[in-house]
Amino acid sequence: MTGKMILRPGTPDDDNREYLPEKIKGSDIVVNENGNNSQPYPERLKECHGVIADNIEDEWYEYVPESYDPSKKTPLVLSMHGGLMTGWGQAIYTSWTMAADRDGFILVFPNASENRVWQVQWGKWESDPNAPGPDTNTETPDGIRQSPDNVDENHDVHLALGLIERMKEKYNIDAGRIFMQGMSMGNMMTSLFARNFGNVLAGAAGSGCASFLSLLFDENEKIKNRTGHLAVWQSRPELNDIPPEKGEALKVNKYNRLYWMRLNECGTLPEICIRGENNFAFYKGRKADLVYLDIKNRDHGQSFDDAALIWDYFFSGLRRESDGTIRNIGSVKERKGDTFAIALSQGSSRAWKNNQVVKMTGNAIRWEKLKYHGLNGGEKVRGIYTCVPLTFLAEAFDGECEYSKDTLTAVLTLKDGRKMQFARGSIGCVTDQELTAMYCEALHRDGELYVSAEWFAKYAYNLQVSECDGVIYITDHFSELSLNMADLIRDILNDKAVPDNYDEMI
Repeated sequence: MTGKMILRPGTPDDDNREYLPEKIKGSDIVVNENGNNSQPYPERLKECHGVIADNIEDEWYEYVPESYDPSKKTPLVLSMHGGLMTGWGQAIYTSWTMAADRDGFILVFPNASENRVWQVQWGKWESDPNAPGPDTNTETPDGIRQSPDNVDENHDVHLALGLIERMKEKYNIDAGRIFMQGMSMGNMMTSLFARNFGNVLAGAAGSGCASFLSLLFDENEKIKNRTGHLAVWQSRPELNDIPPEKGEALKVNKYNRLYWMRLNECGTLPEICIRGENNFAFYKGRKADLVYLDIKNRDHGQSFDDAALIWDYFFSGLRRESDGTIRNIGSVKERKGDTFAIALSQGSSRAWKNNQVVKMTGNAIRWEKLKYHGLNGGEKVRGIYTCVPLTFLAEAFDGECEYSKDTLTAVLTLKDGRKMQFARGSIGCVTDQELTAMYCEALHRDGELYVSAEWFAKYAYNLQVSECDGVIYITDHFSELSLNMADLIRDILNDKAVPDNYDEMI
Protein backbone atom coordinates (compact mmCIF):
# COMPACT_ATOMS: atom_id res chain seq x y z
CA MET A 1 0.00 0.00 0.00
CA THR A 2 1.45 3.33 -1.06
CA GLY A 3 -1.19 5.65 0.37
CA LYS A 4 -4.27 5.84 2.57
CA MET A 5 -7.96 5.20 2.09
CA ILE A 6 -9.74 8.24 3.47
CA LEU A 7 -13.47 8.86 3.95
CA ARG A 8 -14.44 12.44 3.14
CA PRO A 9 -17.56 14.04 4.66
CA GLY A 10 -20.28 15.16 2.32
CA THR A 11 -23.45 17.24 2.46
CA PRO A 12 -26.54 14.99 2.39
CA ASP A 13 -29.31 16.17 0.09
CA ASP A 14 -32.13 14.55 2.04
CA ASP A 15 -34.84 16.66 0.40
CA ASN A 16 -33.88 15.42 -3.07
CA ARG A 17 -32.89 11.77 -3.22
CA GLU A 18 -32.76 11.40 -6.99
CA TYR A 19 -30.34 8.76 -8.16
CA LEU A 20 -27.96 11.10 -9.98
CA PRO A 21 -28.78 14.80 -9.46
CA GLU A 22 -26.70 16.87 -11.86
CA LYS A 23 -25.82 19.31 -9.08
CA ILE A 24 -23.63 16.63 -7.45
CA LYS A 25 -21.01 17.11 -10.16
CA GLY A 26 -18.11 19.09 -8.74
CA SER A 27 -19.78 19.47 -5.33
CA ASP A 28 -19.62 17.79 -1.92
CA ILE A 29 -23.26 16.63 -2.08
CA VAL A 30 -23.84 12.95 -1.32
CA VAL A 31 -26.85 10.72 -1.98
CA ASN A 32 -27.87 7.59 -0.06
CA GLU A 33 -30.49 4.93 -0.83
CA ASN A 34 -30.16 1.28 0.29
CA GLY A 35 -26.55 0.81 -0.59
CA ASN A 36 -26.26 3.32 -3.42
CA ASN A 37 -24.15 5.63 -1.29
CA SER A 38 -22.14 8.27 -3.09
CA GLN A 39 -18.97 9.97 -1.99
CA PRO A 40 -18.21 13.67 -2.56
CA TYR A 41 -16.97 14.42 -6.07
CA PRO A 42 -13.26 13.46 -6.16
CA GLU A 43 -10.98 16.47 -6.58
CA ARG A 44 -8.55 14.62 -8.85
CA LEU A 45 -11.24 13.32 -11.24
CA LYS A 46 -10.48 14.81 -14.65
CA GLU A 47 -13.05 15.14 -17.45
CA CYS A 48 -11.62 14.32 -20.89
CA HIS A 49 -12.90 14.58 -24.47
CA GLY A 50 -11.53 13.34 -27.75
CA VAL A 51 -11.82 11.07 -30.75
CA ILE A 52 -10.79 7.59 -29.63
CA ALA A 53 -12.35 5.48 -32.39
CA ASP A 54 -14.65 5.62 -35.42
CA ASN A 55 -14.27 9.42 -35.80
CA ILE A 56 -16.70 9.90 -32.92
CA GLU A 57 -16.16 12.47 -30.17
CA ASP A 58 -16.35 10.72 -26.80
CA GLU A 59 -16.16 11.73 -23.15
CA TRP A 60 -14.44 9.91 -20.29
CA TYR A 61 -13.05 10.62 -16.84
CA GLU A 62 -9.56 9.81 -15.62
CA TYR A 63 -8.41 9.41 -12.03
CA VAL A 64 -4.69 9.38 -11.33
CA PRO A 65 -3.78 9.10 -7.63
CA GLU A 66 -1.32 11.52 -6.12
CA SER A 67 1.08 8.63 -5.51
CA TYR A 68 1.41 7.79 -9.23
CA ASP A 69 5.07 7.32 -10.18
CA PRO A 70 5.70 7.52 -13.96
CA SER A 71 8.80 5.37 -13.56
CA LYS A 72 6.76 2.41 -12.27
CA LYS A 73 4.39 0.07 -14.10
CA THR A 74 0.88 0.85 -12.87
CA PRO A 75 -2.37 -1.19 -13.03
CA LEU A 76 -5.36 0.21 -14.93
CA VAL A 77 -9.07 -0.26 -14.17
CA LEU A 78 -11.88 0.70 -16.56
CA SER A 79 -15.19 1.11 -14.70
CA MET A 80 -18.39 1.15 -16.78
CA HIS A 81 -21.41 3.06 -15.49
CA GLY A 82 -25.00 1.85 -15.36
CA GLY A 83 -27.65 2.76 -17.92
CA LEU A 84 -28.60 6.47 -18.03
CA MET A 85 -25.67 7.29 -15.74
CA THR A 86 -22.29 8.88 -16.46
CA GLY A 87 -18.62 8.19 -15.94
CA TRP A 88 -18.45 10.73 -13.13
CA GLY A 89 -21.57 9.13 -11.62
CA GLN A 90 -19.79 5.76 -11.58
CA ALA A 91 -16.83 7.42 -9.87
CA ILE A 92 -18.86 8.87 -7.00
CA TYR A 93 -21.12 5.83 -6.53
CA THR A 94 -18.16 3.47 -6.07
CA SER A 95 -15.12 3.25 -3.83
CA TRP A 96 -12.72 2.91 -6.77
CA THR A 97 -11.00 6.27 -6.23
CA MET A 98 -10.52 5.54 -2.53
CA ALA A 99 -8.86 2.20 -3.29
CA ALA A 100 -6.72 3.88 -5.98
CA ASP A 101 -5.53 6.51 -3.49
CA ARG A 102 -4.41 3.75 -1.16
CA ASP A 103 -2.86 1.30 -3.65
CA GLY A 104 -1.77 3.55 -6.51
CA PHE A 105 -3.59 2.33 -9.64
CA ILE A 106 -5.15 4.43 -12.40
CA LEU A 107 -8.86 4.58 -13.25
CA VAL A 108 -10.89 5.39 -16.36
CA PHE A 109 -14.65 5.98 -16.21
CA PRO A 110 -15.94 6.15 -19.81
CA ASN A 111 -19.28 7.64 -20.80
CA ALA A 112 -21.47 5.47 -23.00
CA SER A 113 -21.18 6.94 -26.47
CA GLU A 114 -24.84 7.83 -26.99
CA ASN A 115 -27.43 9.18 -24.53
CA ARG A 116 -25.77 7.52 -21.52
CA VAL A 117 -26.71 4.05 -22.82
CA TRP A 118 -24.18 1.37 -23.77
CA GLN A 119 -24.38 -0.47 -27.06
CA VAL A 120 -25.10 -3.84 -25.45
CA GLN A 121 -26.40 -7.15 -26.71
CA TRP A 122 -29.96 -8.14 -25.92
CA GLY A 123 -31.06 -11.75 -25.69
CA LYS A 124 -33.20 -14.26 -23.80
CA TRP A 125 -32.91 -15.46 -20.24
CA GLU A 126 -33.06 -19.03 -21.59
CA SER A 127 -30.54 -20.30 -24.13
CA ASP A 128 -33.32 -22.30 -25.83
CA PRO A 129 -34.28 -20.41 -29.04
CA ASN A 130 -37.90 -21.52 -28.54
CA ALA A 131 -38.12 -20.06 -25.03
CA PRO A 132 -40.32 -16.99 -24.62
CA GLY A 133 -38.74 -13.59 -24.12
CA PRO A 134 -37.19 -10.70 -26.03
CA ASP A 135 -34.42 -11.25 -28.54
CA THR A 136 -32.54 -9.14 -31.04
CA ASN A 137 -35.37 -9.37 -33.56
CA THR A 138 -38.11 -8.07 -31.28
CA GLU A 139 -38.79 -4.83 -29.48
CA THR A 140 -36.46 -4.20 -26.55
CA PRO A 141 -37.03 -2.05 -23.47
CA ASP A 142 -36.76 1.71 -23.84
CA GLY A 143 -33.20 2.97 -23.86
CA ILE A 144 -31.51 -0.30 -24.88
CA ARG A 145 -29.15 0.17 -27.81
CA GLN A 146 -28.57 -2.97 -29.81
CA SER A 147 -25.08 -4.19 -30.52
CA PRO A 148 -24.41 -4.83 -34.21
CA ASP A 149 -24.58 -8.50 -35.15
CA ASN A 150 -20.83 -8.32 -35.60
CA VAL A 151 -19.37 -7.25 -32.25
CA ASP A 152 -16.29 -5.98 -34.08
CA GLU A 153 -18.47 -3.12 -35.35
CA ASN A 154 -19.51 -2.05 -31.82
CA HIS A 155 -18.34 1.51 -31.15
CA ASP A 156 -18.46 1.18 -27.36
CA VAL A 157 -16.16 -1.84 -27.63
CA HIS A 158 -13.87 0.23 -29.88
CA LEU A 159 -14.00 3.00 -27.26
CA ALA A 160 -12.90 0.66 -24.47
CA LEU A 161 -10.09 -0.82 -26.56
CA GLY A 162 -9.03 2.66 -27.67
CA LEU A 163 -9.01 4.03 -24.15
CA ILE A 164 -6.76 1.19 -23.04
CA GLU A 165 -4.30 2.10 -25.79
CA ARG A 166 -4.61 5.83 -25.03
CA MET A 167 -3.84 5.21 -21.35
CA LYS A 168 -0.83 3.08 -22.28
CA GLU A 169 0.51 6.00 -24.32
CA LYS A 170 -0.22 8.59 -21.66
CA TYR A 171 0.85 6.70 -18.53
CA ASN A 172 3.19 3.87 -17.61
CA ILE A 173 0.49 1.18 -17.63
CA ASP A 174 1.29 -2.42 -16.74
CA ALA A 175 -0.09 -4.31 -19.77
CA GLY A 176 -0.47 -7.46 -17.68
CA ARG A 177 -2.66 -5.74 -15.09
CA ILE A 178 -5.58 -4.19 -16.97
CA PHE A 179 -9.07 -4.75 -15.56
CA MET A 180 -12.69 -3.89 -16.31
CA GLN A 181 -15.68 -3.58 -13.98
CA GLY A 182 -19.25 -2.54 -14.66
CA MET A 183 -22.58 -1.94 -12.95
CA SER A 184 -25.98 -2.97 -14.35
CA MET A 185 -25.87 -2.11 -18.07
CA GLY A 186 -22.17 -1.45 -17.52
CA ASN A 187 -21.92 -5.05 -16.34
CA MET A 188 -23.65 -6.17 -19.56
CA MET A 189 -21.03 -4.16 -21.45
CA THR A 190 -18.21 -5.68 -19.37
CA SER A 191 -19.55 -9.18 -20.02
CA LEU A 192 -19.74 -8.48 -23.77
CA PHE A 193 -16.15 -7.23 -23.73
CA ALA A 194 -14.93 -10.14 -21.57
CA ARG A 195 -16.45 -12.79 -23.85
CA ASN A 196 -14.99 -11.25 -26.99
CA PHE A 197 -11.85 -9.33 -25.98
CA GLY A 198 -11.10 -10.73 -22.54
CA ASN A 199 -7.57 -11.65 -23.61
CA VAL A 200 -6.50 -8.01 -23.13
CA LEU A 201 -7.63 -8.14 -19.48
CA ALA A 202 -6.29 -9.87 -16.40
CA GLY A 203 -9.72 -9.79 -14.76
CA ALA A 204 -13.29 -8.56 -15.13
CA ALA A 205 -16.00 -7.85 -12.57
CA GLY A 206 -19.67 -6.95 -12.69
CA SER A 207 -22.40 -5.89 -10.30
CA GLY A 208 -26.17 -6.13 -10.72
CA CYS A 209 -27.30 -7.51 -14.07
CA ALA A 210 -26.46 -11.04 -15.05
CA SER A 211 -26.03 -11.84 -18.75
CA PHE A 212 -28.80 -13.34 -20.85
CA LEU A 213 -28.21 -17.08 -21.11
CA SER A 214 -28.77 -16.98 -24.88
CA LEU A 215 -25.65 -14.81 -25.10
CA LEU A 216 -23.61 -17.29 -23.08
CA PHE A 217 -24.83 -20.63 -24.46
CA ASP A 218 -26.14 -21.88 -27.79
CA GLU A 219 -29.31 -23.98 -28.15
CA ASN A 220 -27.27 -27.09 -27.21
CA GLU A 221 -26.01 -25.41 -24.01
CA LYS A 222 -22.50 -25.09 -25.45
CA ILE A 223 -20.48 -22.07 -24.29
CA LYS A 224 -20.16 -19.17 -26.75
CA ASN A 225 -16.81 -17.39 -26.29
CA ARG A 226 -14.07 -15.96 -28.52
CA THR A 227 -11.11 -15.48 -26.21
CA GLY A 228 -11.19 -18.16 -23.49
CA HIS A 229 -10.44 -18.01 -19.80
CA LEU A 230 -10.51 -14.87 -17.67
CA ALA A 231 -10.50 -14.23 -13.94
CA VAL A 232 -14.06 -13.09 -13.19
CA TRP A 233 -15.91 -11.59 -10.22
CA GLN A 234 -19.72 -11.58 -10.12
CA SER A 235 -21.68 -9.49 -7.59
CA ARG A 236 -25.35 -10.47 -7.42
CA PRO A 237 -27.40 -8.40 -4.93
CA GLU A 238 -30.00 -10.52 -3.13
CA LEU A 239 -32.90 -8.23 -4.14
CA ASN A 240 -31.66 -7.68 -7.68
CA ASP A 241 -34.96 -8.84 -9.28
CA ILE A 242 -33.38 -9.31 -12.72
CA PRO A 243 -35.07 -11.39 -13.98
CA PRO A 244 -37.96 -10.71 -11.58
CA GLU A 245 -39.23 -14.29 -11.06
CA LYS A 246 -37.28 -15.95 -8.23
CA GLY A 247 -36.74 -19.40 -9.76
CA GLU A 248 -35.66 -17.96 -13.09
CA ALA A 249 -33.33 -15.46 -11.40
CA LEU A 250 -31.63 -18.22 -9.40
CA LYS A 251 -31.10 -20.26 -12.57
CA VAL A 252 -29.74 -17.29 -14.53
CA ASN A 253 -27.32 -16.40 -11.74
CA LYS A 254 -26.22 -20.03 -11.44
CA TYR A 255 -25.55 -20.45 -15.17
CA ASN A 256 -23.69 -17.14 -15.37
CA ARG A 257 -21.45 -18.58 -12.66
CA LEU A 258 -21.14 -21.97 -14.39
CA TYR A 259 -20.12 -20.27 -17.65
CA TRP A 260 -16.87 -18.91 -16.21
CA MET A 261 -16.34 -21.87 -13.89
CA ARG A 262 -16.21 -24.13 -16.92
CA LEU A 263 -14.05 -21.83 -19.06
CA ASN A 264 -11.62 -21.33 -16.18
CA GLU A 265 -11.66 -25.05 -15.26
CA CYS A 266 -12.69 -24.32 -11.69
CA GLY A 267 -13.34 -26.95 -9.06
CA THR A 268 -17.03 -27.49 -8.52
CA LEU A 269 -16.94 -26.71 -4.78
CA PRO A 270 -15.92 -23.23 -3.58
CA GLU A 271 -14.63 -21.98 -0.30
CA ILE A 272 -17.46 -20.04 1.35
CA CYS A 273 -16.95 -16.95 3.47
CA ILE A 274 -19.75 -14.81 4.90
CA ARG A 275 -18.75 -11.51 6.48
CA GLY A 276 -21.70 -9.47 7.63
CA GLU A 277 -23.99 -9.09 4.62
CA ASN A 278 -21.31 -10.07 2.08
CA ASN A 279 -21.63 -13.72 1.00
CA PHE A 280 -18.52 -14.89 -0.87
CA ALA A 281 -17.92 -18.09 -2.82
CA PHE A 282 -14.26 -18.39 -3.87
CA TYR A 283 -13.65 -20.82 -6.74
CA LYS A 284 -10.15 -21.97 -7.59
CA GLY A 285 -9.53 -22.58 -11.30
CA ARG A 286 -6.78 -24.32 -13.20
CA LYS A 287 -6.75 -21.47 -15.73
CA ALA A 288 -8.27 -18.64 -13.70
CA ASP A 289 -10.30 -18.10 -10.55
CA LEU A 290 -13.90 -17.00 -10.04
CA VAL A 291 -15.45 -15.05 -7.17
CA TYR A 292 -19.20 -15.01 -6.62
CA LEU A 293 -20.59 -12.42 -4.19
CA ASP A 294 -24.19 -12.18 -3.01
CA ILE A 295 -25.09 -9.19 -0.87
CA LYS A 296 -27.82 -9.59 1.73
CA ASN A 297 -30.77 -7.16 1.61
CA ARG A 298 -29.30 -5.28 -1.34
CA ASP A 299 -31.26 -3.98 -4.32
CA HIS A 300 -30.12 -3.82 -7.94
CA GLY A 301 -26.91 -1.89 -8.34
CA GLN A 302 -23.58 -1.90 -6.55
CA SER A 303 -22.83 -1.46 -2.88
CA PHE A 304 -20.44 1.33 -1.94
CA ASP A 305 -17.76 -1.13 -0.82
CA ASP A 306 -18.11 -3.36 -3.89
CA ALA A 307 -15.21 -1.79 -5.79
CA ALA A 308 -12.90 -1.94 -2.76
CA LEU A 309 -13.82 -5.60 -2.24
CA ILE A 310 -13.13 -6.40 -5.90
CA TRP A 311 -9.73 -4.75 -5.69
CA ASP A 312 -8.74 -6.14 -2.29
CA TYR A 313 -9.78 -9.76 -2.86
CA PHE A 314 -9.23 -10.02 -6.61
CA PHE A 315 -7.77 -7.44 -8.99
CA SER A 316 -4.91 -6.56 -6.62
CA GLY A 317 -3.57 -10.12 -6.93
CA LEU A 318 -3.99 -10.87 -10.64
CA ARG A 319 -1.63 -10.68 -13.59
CA ARG A 320 -1.91 -11.92 -17.18
CA GLU A 321 1.41 -13.00 -18.59
CA SER A 322 2.40 -12.55 -22.23
CA ASP A 323 1.56 -16.21 -22.96
CA GLY A 324 -2.02 -15.69 -21.69
CA THR A 325 -1.49 -17.36 -18.33
CA ILE A 326 -3.27 -15.63 -15.44
CA ARG A 327 -1.25 -15.74 -12.24
CA ASN A 328 -2.19 -14.99 -8.66
CA ILE A 329 0.47 -12.63 -7.34
CA GLY A 330 -0.91 -12.00 -3.85
CA SER A 331 -4.04 -9.96 -3.24
CA VAL A 332 -4.56 -7.43 -0.46
CA LYS A 333 -6.99 -9.88 1.19
CA GLU A 334 -6.70 -13.64 0.97
CA ARG A 335 -9.56 -15.49 -0.73
CA LYS A 336 -10.27 -18.01 1.98
CA GLY A 337 -13.39 -19.65 3.33
CA ASP A 338 -14.62 -19.33 6.91
CA THR A 339 -12.39 -21.29 9.29
CA PHE A 340 -15.44 -22.47 11.21
CA ALA A 341 -18.81 -22.79 9.47
CA ILE A 342 -21.64 -25.28 9.30
CA ALA A 343 -24.43 -25.13 6.73
CA LEU A 344 -27.54 -27.30 6.64
CA SER A 345 -30.34 -27.62 4.11
CA GLN A 346 -33.72 -29.01 5.08
CA GLY A 347 -34.24 -32.45 3.58
CA SER A 348 -30.56 -33.17 2.88
CA SER A 349 -28.43 -35.76 4.68
CA ARG A 350 -25.30 -33.85 3.73
CA ALA A 351 -23.86 -30.91 5.66
CA TRP A 352 -21.28 -28.22 4.90
CA LYS A 353 -18.57 -28.13 7.53
CA ASN A 354 -15.47 -25.94 7.28
CA ASN A 355 -15.63 -25.88 3.45
CA GLN A 356 -16.18 -29.61 3.04
CA VAL A 357 -19.24 -31.76 2.49
CA VAL A 358 -19.84 -34.30 5.26
CA LYS A 359 -22.48 -37.01 5.64
CA MET A 360 -25.08 -37.14 8.42
CA THR A 361 -26.92 -40.28 9.55
CA GLY A 362 -30.24 -38.79 8.48
CA ASN A 363 -31.84 -35.89 6.65
CA ALA A 364 -32.12 -32.44 8.23
CA ILE A 365 -35.77 -32.04 9.27
CA ARG A 366 -37.80 -28.86 8.94
CA TRP A 367 -39.84 -28.76 12.15
CA GLU A 368 -42.60 -26.33 13.12
CA LYS A 369 -43.03 -25.29 16.72
CA LEU A 370 -46.80 -25.08 17.19
CA LYS A 371 -49.05 -23.26 19.62
CA TYR A 372 -52.67 -24.50 19.99
CA HIS A 373 -55.54 -22.21 20.95
CA GLY A 374 -58.60 -23.94 22.40
CA LEU A 375 -60.86 -26.58 20.88
CA ASN A 376 -61.74 -24.54 17.81
CA GLY A 377 -58.82 -22.18 17.55
CA GLY A 378 -56.46 -24.32 15.47
CA GLU A 379 -52.70 -23.94 15.74
CA LYS A 380 -50.20 -21.17 15.16
CA VAL A 381 -46.61 -21.67 14.00
CA ARG A 382 -44.28 -20.04 16.52
CA GLY A 383 -41.04 -21.06 14.89
CA ILE A 384 -39.54 -23.22 12.16
CA TYR A 385 -36.27 -24.99 12.91
CA THR A 386 -33.75 -27.33 11.31
CA CYS A 387 -33.40 -30.46 13.42
CA VAL A 388 -30.39 -32.73 12.91
CA PRO A 389 -29.11 -35.94 14.53
CA LEU A 390 -27.29 -35.58 17.83
CA THR A 391 -24.50 -37.74 16.42
CA PHE A 392 -23.81 -35.06 13.81
CA LEU A 393 -23.68 -32.28 16.41
CA ALA A 394 -21.31 -34.41 18.47
CA GLU A 395 -19.02 -34.92 15.48
CA ALA A 396 -19.21 -31.31 14.32
CA PHE A 397 -18.29 -29.92 17.74
CA ASP A 398 -15.76 -32.61 18.77
CA GLY A 399 -18.04 -34.13 21.40
CA GLU A 400 -19.31 -37.62 22.21
CA CYS A 401 -22.89 -38.88 22.06
CA GLU A 402 -24.06 -41.84 24.15
CA TYR A 403 -27.57 -43.28 23.70
CA SER A 404 -29.65 -45.34 26.10
CA LYS A 405 -30.38 -48.87 24.98
CA ASP A 406 -33.80 -47.90 23.59
CA THR A 407 -32.32 -44.74 21.96
CA LEU A 408 -35.05 -42.58 23.54
CA THR A 409 -32.59 -40.65 25.69
CA ALA A 410 -29.02 -39.54 25.11
CA VAL A 411 -26.16 -37.69 26.77
CA LEU A 412 -23.97 -35.41 24.66
CA THR A 413 -20.59 -34.71 26.27
CA LEU A 414 -19.01 -31.56 24.88
CA LYS A 415 -15.30 -31.04 24.40
CA ASP A 416 -15.12 -28.84 27.51
CA GLY A 417 -16.73 -31.54 29.65
CA ARG A 418 -20.30 -30.24 29.84
CA LYS A 419 -22.94 -32.97 29.67
CA MET A 420 -26.26 -32.33 27.93
CA GLN A 421 -29.23 -34.68 28.43
CA PHE A 422 -31.98 -35.06 25.81
CA ALA A 423 -35.15 -37.18 25.71
CA ARG A 424 -37.69 -38.02 23.01
CA GLY A 425 -40.58 -35.54 22.91
CA SER A 426 -39.14 -33.25 25.59
CA ILE A 427 -38.42 -29.59 24.96
CA GLY A 428 -36.12 -29.65 27.96
CA CYS A 429 -32.36 -30.06 28.00
CA VAL A 430 -30.45 -30.71 31.20
CA THR A 431 -26.91 -29.37 31.10
CA ASP A 432 -24.85 -30.30 34.17
CA GLN A 433 -28.08 -30.56 36.23
CA GLU A 434 -29.46 -27.23 34.98
CA LEU A 435 -32.75 -27.39 33.03
CA THR A 436 -33.24 -25.24 29.93
CA ALA A 437 -36.08 -25.17 27.41
CA MET A 438 -35.02 -25.63 23.79
CA TYR A 439 -36.66 -24.01 20.76
CA CYS A 440 -38.66 -27.18 20.11
CA GLU A 441 -38.96 -30.73 21.40
CA ALA A 442 -36.42 -33.46 20.65
CA LEU A 443 -37.56 -35.66 17.75
CA HIS A 444 -36.97 -39.40 17.41
CA ARG A 445 -36.35 -40.77 13.92
CA ASP A 446 -34.82 -44.12 12.91
CA GLY A 447 -33.18 -44.71 16.27
CA GLU A 448 -31.77 -41.18 16.54
CA LEU A 449 -32.67 -38.08 18.53
CA TYR A 450 -32.88 -34.84 16.55
CA VAL A 451 -32.64 -31.34 18.05
CA SER A 452 -32.67 -27.83 16.62
CA ALA A 453 -29.25 -26.96 15.23
CA GLU A 454 -30.10 -23.27 15.61
CA TRP A 455 -30.74 -23.67 19.34
CA PHE A 456 -27.74 -25.89 19.95
CA ALA A 457 -25.29 -23.53 18.22
CA LYS A 458 -26.56 -20.47 20.07
CA TYR A 459 -27.07 -22.03 23.49
CA ALA A 460 -24.03 -24.27 23.73
CA TYR A 461 -21.49 -22.05 21.94
CA ASN A 462 -22.93 -18.52 21.51
CA LEU A 463 -22.54 -18.81 17.75
CA GLN A 464 -24.08 -16.71 14.98
CA VAL A 465 -26.90 -18.44 13.10
CA SER A 466 -28.65 -17.05 10.03
CA GLU A 467 -31.39 -18.65 7.94
CA CYS A 468 -32.53 -18.04 4.39
CA ASP A 469 -34.86 -20.02 2.15
CA GLY A 470 -34.58 -23.29 4.09
CA VAL A 471 -30.80 -23.16 4.59
CA ILE A 472 -29.01 -22.23 7.83
CA TYR A 473 -25.43 -21.05 8.25
CA ILE A 474 -23.60 -21.25 11.57
CA THR A 475 -20.39 -19.31 12.20
CA ASP A 476 -18.34 -17.82 15.02
CA HIS A 477 -18.69 -14.25 13.69
CA PHE A 478 -21.30 -11.81 12.34
CA SER A 479 -22.81 -13.24 9.16
CA GLU A 480 -26.14 -12.94 7.30
CA LEU A 481 -26.91 -15.72 4.81
CA SER A 482 -28.37 -14.40 1.55
CA LEU A 483 -30.73 -15.87 -1.03
CA ASN A 484 -28.29 -16.69 -3.84
CA MET A 485 -25.75 -18.17 -1.42
CA ALA A 486 -28.51 -20.27 0.17
CA ASP A 487 -29.36 -21.57 -3.30
CA LEU A 488 -25.69 -22.37 -3.99
CA ILE A 489 -25.34 -24.22 -0.67
CA ARG A 490 -28.59 -26.12 -1.22
CA ASP A 491 -27.33 -27.29 -4.61
CA ILE A 492 -24.06 -28.45 -3.05
CA LEU A 493 -25.81 -30.35 -0.26
CA ASN A 494 -28.17 -32.01 -2.74
CA ASP A 495 -25.28 -33.02 -5.03
CA LYS A 496 -26.35 -30.53 -7.72
CA ALA A 497 -23.41 -28.14 -7.65
CA VAL A 498 -23.13 -28.49 -11.43
CA PRO A 499 -25.53 -29.96 -14.01
CA ASP A 500 -25.00 -33.37 -15.56
CA ASN A 501 -23.78 -31.83 -18.83
CA TYR A 502 -21.17 -29.59 -17.13
CA ASP A 503 -18.20 -31.33 -18.78
CA GLU A 504 -19.82 -31.04 -22.22
CA MET A 505 -20.50 -27.28 -22.04
CA ILE A 506 -17.33 -26.55 -24.01
